Amino acid sequence: MNSGRIAAVALAMLVAVSGCSRAAAPSKGERNSWTIPGVVRIGEDEEPDSLNLMYAHSAASDAIVGLLFSFILRYDAQGNYIPDLATQVPTLRNGGISRDGRTILVHLRKGVVWADGAPLTAADWLFTYDAVRNPLNAVKTTYGWDDIASARAPDPYTIVIALKRPNVAVLGILAIGGAAYPPMPAHLLAKAGNLRRASFNESPLSSGPFVLEQWNHGSSLTFVPNRRYFRGPPHLKEVVWKVVPDVNTLFNELVTHEVDVYPTVNVNDVARLQSISGITVKRRTIANWRHLGLNLSRPQLADARVRRAIAEAIDWRRIEATVYHGLDSLGVSDIYPELWAAPTLPPYRYDPADAKHLLAAAGWKPDAGGTLRKGAIAMHLSIYATTGHQENPESQVLIQSMLHAVGIDVAVRNYPGSYLFAMDGPLYTGKYDLEWSVETNGPDPDNSGSWSGAFIPPHGANTSWLDDPIVNATSLAAASTFDLAARKRLYQREEERIRELVPAVFFSWETDYTAINDDLKNYVPAAFIGDTWNAWQWHI
Repeated sequence: MNSGRIAAVALAMLVAVSGCSRAAAPSKGERNSWTIPGVVRIGEDEEPDSLNLMYAHSAASDAIVGLLFSFILRYDAQGNYIPDLATQVPTLRNGGISRDGRTILVHLRKGVVWADGAPLTAADWLFTYDAVRNPLNAVKTTYGWDDIASARAPDPYTIVIALKRPNVAVLGILAIGGAAYPPMPAHLLAKAGNLRRASFNESPLSSGPFVLEQWNHGSSLTFVPNRRYFRGPPHLKEVVWKVVPDVNTLFNELVTHEVDVYPTVNVNDVARLQSISGITVKRRTIANWRHLGLNLSRPQLADARVRRAIAEAIDWRRIEATVYHGLDSLGVSDIYPELWAAPTLPPYRYDPADAKHLLAAAGWKPDAGGTLRKGAIAMHLSIYATTGHQENPESQVLIQSMLHAVGIDVAVRNYPGSYLFAMDGPLYTGKYDLEWSVETNGPDPDNSGSWSGAFIPPHGANTSWLDDPIVNATSLAAASTFDLAARKRLYQREEERIRELVPAVFFSWETDYTAINDDLKNYVPAAFIGDTWNAWQWHI
């Protein structure tokens, strides 16, 4: 797509669009005829894999738990910390973080209760802390939690966290997303045994603005107001999370007004949004980065020269222009490009000739059919992605063709996200070669959980199986200081090293287009984590 057309489409997305022949736009002051007062229907192509963040890996789970739970802290739409259960965000200035960076003091709101009426106190957070540390529970990651030396509650509304060393990530685990887990109900789960098998994971007790009324697996989740929510009951009567795995069907439901919100509209449908009446489209760069992940534990991919060859053999600009219509921004790292810590790096050049040279230097030679071999090992790889996204197979086929041209045979394998990202799925068990997926960042640039050798599964989310001393050291050092200038220098070095080792090719940062029923107020798409950050304020 040329730059003029991109600009025209982008401009159209910034304003309400109208003119759909299926339904006339309402007169000023009137609501859309399809609006159901008090009910918001959110169309999503993904179903949560768990409602307990200790075991959840999907973006759907991250968003939905924002409806169900209160956290110590939340993020606003720009990624700034805001208090949730805490009365204020701990900082050096207000004394919530000690001068040596080794103690965090949290003051909790009084009078908060669970949906069953039981008090929510510091004891619930201490129970959660103990549950994370208990190896029998086998939570998805203990990153950040491992850096806590001790935690205590001198009274029901105060938490004192002593750190083994200064670690900025500990504030993150008090919020939402990544390794963050909300306070869990000790009165309900203390005698539950292994939490991995707890029924709570599918039918949790709520501390947030909504409670789960019904989960029709594969179809929908329905939430109703938590009448005991500490901010007061939400304005809505019901939130319906409609699971529509096929994005074409999901777009049709937007056209026929069977959904009120379609977050992250599929790139193939963005230009069509202007034909739909009664909706507003909001556009922003979000902290979702698409990448080609490589499994370094596979023998074919153990050599960095092979991984670099794969990066150079693929024309990434062509994929962005043809599959994603030039709507996203090409990436060079996994640090959000608008963040203070974003590194300065060149992209991998498209150079199939050099890719062949690198493969030959690594000892790979073509057989009679043109497929590379090294001894008894053939260069046969599989590339995994999620189903229901037209752009995934389109990208995979292009990658397959470009790698075939340099002697690498690639098979396409796609599965539902609930399986692909499950703890016993291909990524977390290492039973894959290449994966094409989207990751979501938190506002802090700390990425140890993705690249440090300490967090290779089952100890974390480093599914590339990268274990490099330089990356390990720089990521640890960057997370151990509150000095932003020092952190920026460390992330520059870390990302330079990651670029050398190629555990992933950082393809792009998503430009998000969210289509919203004009009648829905206070729905503000967020750059980080999920759009449910202020769900108690929504009304329609």
